[in-house]
Amino acid sequence: MAWRMLRRKEFHTGLLNLAFRADHGGQKHFSNGAIGKLAQLYRSDKPTHAASRVPSYHFTIRNFHAGVYMLAWSRNKEDIIGLKAPKKEKRVKRENRTQPPVEARYVAPKPKITTKSPDRTVDIFDGMTLLDLSKRTGAYISTLQGILADLGEKVESEFDSISIDLAELVAMELGVNTRRMHTGEGTNEPRPAVVTVMGHVDHGKTSLLDALRQTSVAAKEAGGITQHIGAFVVEMASGAAITFLDTPGHAAFSAMRARGAAVTDIVVLVVAADDGVMPQTLEAMSHAKAANVPVVVAINKCDKSGADPERVRIQLGSEGLLLEDMGGDVQVVEISAVAKSGLDKLEEALLLQAEMMDLKARIDGPAQAFVVEARVDRGRGPLATAIVKYGTLTSGQHIVVGAEWGRIRSLRDTAGNITESAKPAMPVEIEGLRGLPMAGDDVVVVDSEERARMLSQGRKKKQEKDRLRKIDESMADELEITEETPERVEMPIIVKADVQGSVQAVTDALRSLNSAQVFVNVVHVGVGPISQHDIDLAQACGAYIVGFNIRSPPISITQAAARANIKVLLHKVIYHLLEEMGRAIVEKAPGTAETQVSGEAEVLNIFELKGRSKSKGPDIKIAGCRITDGHFSKSGTMRLLRSGDVVFEGPCASLKREKQDAEKIEKGNDCGLVIQDCDDFQVGDVIQCLEEVIRKPKFVSTQSGSVRIEC
Repeated sequence: MAWRMLRRKEFHTGLLNLAFRADHGGQKHFSNGAIGKLAQLYRSDKPTHAASRVPSYHFTIRNFHAGVYMLAWSRNKEDIIGLKAPKKEKRVKRENRTQPPVEARYVAPKPKITTKSPDRTVDIFDGMTLLDLSKRTGAYISTLQGILADLGEKVESEFDSISIDLAELVAMELGVNTRRMHTGEGTNEPRPAVVTVMGHVDHGKTSLLDALRQTSVAAKEAGGITQHIGAFVVEMASGAAITFLDTPGHAAFSAMRARGAAVTDIVVLVVAADDGVMPQTLEAMSHAKAANVPVVVAINKCDKSGADPERVRIQLGSEGLLLEDMGGDVQVVEISAVAKSGLDKLEEALLLQAEMMDLKARIDGPAQAFVVEARVDRGRGPLATAIVKYGTLTSGQHIVVGAEWGRIRSLRDTAGNITESAKPAMPVEIEGLRGLPMAGDDVVVVDSEERARMLSQGRKKKQEKDRLRKIDESMADELEITEETPERVEMPIIVKADVQGSVQAVTDALRSLNSAQVFVNVVHVGVGPISQHDIDLAQACGAYIVGFNIRSPPISITQAAARANIKVLLHKVIYHLLEEMGRAIVEKAPGTAETQVSGEAEVLNIFELKGRSKSKGPDIKIAGCRITDGHFSKSGTMRLLRSGDVVFEGPCASLKREKQDAEKIEKGNDCGLVIQDCDDFQVGDVIQCLEEVIRKPKFVSTQSGSVRIEC
């Protein structure tokens, strides 16, 4: 019995050893299978055999957990057996603080600037309150007060009024477009009417103005075409004065005509009696309608043999212009600028229309004017021709013109005489600006030089933000272009012209020549002659230099351009400029690859070459053909047709005429033809020769003056 108990104890010890397995670190843990086995054998403390009275050594699962191995396993510790566990750190009781906490200054979070869409224009006026500005821009009062504090202005209450300059600065800081509104307070006095002459090219607009003011402007213009806006005052025989704006009639100057209609009171629509209503005539009508100004129709060239004024009346009526002869309110006058007939009736019609409109303007107070054209004079610097709309513009005032500023050094009238002030409807030439403004910019009078500089910097910053935003939008649009879009090359151009208005017009005309294959990129514009800086810039980016209505550059500039292989185009008539640039664009365009049929042939006989050696290749079939249309080329692809269906298509392996290899065979000749990997010829088959050609875009010029590139 003792021996049996000893054996049982050894069995239990072995089973216990099997219950553990050593890992790589020398530590031990339970094996799941051994634990289950022990649990099955020792699920009670009673002896296995009921007849036995001798106590047994039973190891329960609870006793295993009591051991050091099970404790280490249950706590998920990785202590090596035999090493002491680290002692726990003693908890130290914190001492009670006797000093009160330091009170930090509360800083309120900066409110977010929430404005409306930047594309929306906000009306501002002098004396508006912060509450009005907050409602119009959508920004918080605290945000507006913070911007004013940065500008050095302190406004405590939301009902305090601010100047129109401060309102514009705050709105520009918020990124919102503004439009100045003038209250019209002050003494209103009658003023002359501002008349804009519009119409189609070569319908006699400048000749009419020449007849009215007894001067010859057309003789000074290249080709008799007005290239930029002219503003002048005409004294009528009755003693009344009328300010005239002569706008170009070419389609390229659409934007300049739009600016002319924006400052005008009456539009004289000149239509040639022998030509009738043309596309630019309709365009001038749309400009006048958009500006909401009345129209007086002058039917010119009535002295010509082919003149038909009644046809012009019917055409204008069909286009929606209600003439007096048809029960409307639009006056119609038949004139002849060359014969100087009917001019007195035109004067009466203009004065009658001005009297019906009761034109008055505020004389006192700061002036509001608009730039008609701008240019750079070598001795006087930047010059801007402007028409005063309200107030009185005085020499010595600080002004902001668009994004430029300056102090008026002198004012000159249309005759070139220096004047101290300019009243409403009077065109003047402003001298003293720091930079060249854009045609159509507004002239704003400010109190001090500091305020003028701040407004100029704010407007320049706003223009730069808008420019970058447009670039981002254009880049986003380019990313959406798929791979199927044809290849597009860039054509950089530098534009130089005599006045700012012409620069904008030429730039717009060149950009209208954009196509799917050529991108016209105007990298630089300027007013004045071509300089060495323009040559260096053109050499850096490989640009064309376009000079419009400027004098020829000196010999040194011409030689520098020739050495750098830079093309310089000088023109005084915009027709010729657009035609030459159109040809250059067509030449630079990569074109699109197209496959076309260059010739057809009929199979008349079939020849076979058999028994050829291995060096010469396998047996081949030769199609004896006669070319019935076009020509055959060895470099082309051959298409075999039978009963109108395509049987085979492949490259030409051999093309011979009278046993001689030929690269090209014209119509009416016989030839021998071998198509690679094709031996299924039959008499009567048709073979077509396919060639890949590069199709260039086409420059299209219409009689109305519009140009375009067709791909």
